Amino acid sequence: MATAKILGDGEMISRRNFLKSAVIGAGGVVLMTTQKRTHAADIQIEQIGDSRYLLGESPVWDTKNNTLYWVDVIGQSIWRHRPGTEDYTQWKLPDMVSSLALKNGGNAIITLSNGFYDFNFDTDDCTLIGETIEADQPTRFNDGKVDRHGRFIAGTMDNTITKPIGSLYSLSKDKIVSKLDSDIICSNGPCWSLDGKTLYFTDTMRSTIFAYDYNSNDGTVGPRRVFSDLRKLGIQSAPDGCTVDSEGYLWSAQCLAGTIARIAPDGSLDRLIEMPVKYVTSVMFGGEKLDTLYVTSLNIPLLGNPPQEPNAGGLFAVNGLGFTGVPEPRYAG
Repeated sequence: MATAKILGDGEMISRRNFLKSAVIGAGGVVLMTTQKRTHAADIQIEQIGDSRYLLGESPVWDTKNNTLYWVDVIGQSIWRHRPGTEDYTQWKLPDMVSSLALKNGGNAIITLSNGFYDFNFDTDDCTLIGETIEADQPTRFNDGKVDRHGRFIAGTMDNTITKPIGSLYSLSKDKIVSKLDSDIICSNGPCWSLDGKTLYFTDTMRSTIFAYDYNSNDGTVGPRRVFSDLRKLGIQSAPDGCTVDSEGYLWSAQCLAGTIARIAPDGSLDRLIEMPVKYVTSVMFGGEKLDTLYVTSLNIPLLGNPPQEPNAGGLFAVNGLGFTGVPEPRYAG
């Protein structure tokens, strides 16, 4: 278990100088950019189990059963774990599974490479919803989440993560698929403001988190705008999965940089949490009080560079942050 260290309380420090003064390898280092209540001794980071997943993604906390779900995209698996126990369950899929959302009536909606699917945890049945999507394109589905009204929003990505040929889609509660946007290289991190009126969305290869005005009544979006350009915040990373906390701040996994960024509603950087692995992929608040931040990671080469840490691909729990999440909505269909 790693104990966090807080540096630079009340002042902005460049990440390069910050990391030079940090205890590298300990994990859990926190860069404070504003006066906040988090204390170094309170923050603990631990790996959950000893498994290393090829591409861990899409953590989802089940508030009804106090369990955590996530996927291993390349391992073609859904995983479930009840924290504090040795209870782990794995479901194997016929294709890469990139995102998961729990349903109101039980079971799940998932995205495989070519579309939305119903998944039954009891029978392992995986049923395509409607038609395949972008079947004639060199793309696949990536990240997805449920909005405040029960729609499932997920996007696609270019298989080579170089061309803007991906799109963003909405699956209504009536299981009707509509396209919300295009010109996307790598879809990631959909999540919503607390009032549901803003959809945040990350294009990883543009190092940018975007925002849309979101109509909760019909699920349509306004023009895309820049919410936070990570490069302008001094973070050289590939921003990945996101979630929103109970204060309306965005938590974003900074793949390549090995940090979790907490971003204020105005797009400014609030703080960075240094993780023990560089290739972090997604985040989700969980635990009985929704005060544990679960972090997934990957264990494959990224942009030609293999991970170096022995626990790369691990699932991590960050405790003592002093923040809480909000319950993850369920798909209403």
